[in-house]
Amino acid sequence: MKSKTKLMILLAAVLVLALTAAAALIIGNRAGKSNDTAIRGEGAKQFTLTVTDYDGKTAEYQIRTDAATVGEALTGQGIVEGEEGPYGLYIKKVNGIRADYDLDGHYWAFYVNGEYAASGIDTTAVEPGTVYGLKVE
Repeated sequence: MKSKTKLMILLAAVLVLALTAAAALIIGNRAGKSNDTAIRGEGAKQFTLTVTDYDGKTAEYQIRTDAATVGEALTGQGIVEGEEGPYGLYIKKVNGIRADYDLDGHYWAFYVNGEYAASGIDTTAVEPGTVYGLKVE
């Protein structure tokens, strides 16, 4: 009888651990975190790009380029689409996701090392090792 009780306790503990692991995976996926970092492009300079969509899901890329500006690097690789405006490149799509303030009240914000950028994406020089971000706001 004692061995049966020990077996039941062991099985219950294994079940609790399995459920905890499954819940952690589900919560991690809902938080929008991505563990995959895609490498895009070729070149001597490398920087990180984090893209955050409407749902808060993020994708991270290691960008390799010889371009002078971040905008040139990202448009050249087809990551960013937009049009020239009075203040430079107005980003309307990132990875095919549209955020156009005139149409839907949202826009792609540009960040440098976690801070809202003081310059436009097409005038910001590529600095190797820097983390650039694009986020729907």
